[in-house]
Amino acid sequence: MPLSLLLFCGSRAGSDPAHTETAREFGAWCASEGIRLIYGGGGIGLMGEAARASLSAGGEVIGVIPRFLMREEVAQTGLTEMHVVETLHARKGLMHELCDAVVALPGSIGTLDELFEAMTWRELGLHAKPIFLVGANGYWDPFMVLLRHLDAQGFAPPDLFDLVESLPGVPDLAERLLGRASPATARSIET
Repeated sequence: MPLSLLLFCGSRAGSDPAHTETAREFGAWCASEGIRLIYGGGGIGLMGEAARASLSAGGEVIGVIPRFLMREEVAQTGLTEMHVVETLHARKGLMHELCDAVVALPGSIGTLDELFEAMTWRELGLHAKPIFLVGANGYWDPFMVLLRHLDAQGFAPPDLFDLVESLPGVPDLAERLLGRASPATARSIET
């Protein structure tokens, strides 16, 4: 069974073009390594960019979308599989069941909701799947500052920094997950 990565990211592209490039790089890398990309099923924003990049490179992409978001998030067509569920909670639950690890690219409150839930479930022992933050230009630095603040104020669990790892780019994720640079990320390192 191939490795399956759950992707959380924005339904918007954001203002920094580096985030769109990271989403495309992530999708293409998943395809090049035979990694299944599991995500929220939308065809817009960073999530759409990642899905299309993976599909264009021959990758397997599985979407999970609540029925009420199919119009708003303009469900991506041509996916390997599309699961339509009734609620956001059902979406998150099914995506977690299907994945081996979680990757968050830049996004907004929906991405943070998904990320915090994954971290909470891991803290409570409901799963032991690694969680990675990947973002160009220090996108996740303020989030890590917030986690350090929670820790300094005595609210964080002792293993808070074991729950999530922040990485600057897809090549770093490839190295961390696969123990080596993949051909796709090696090309991006060289350019």
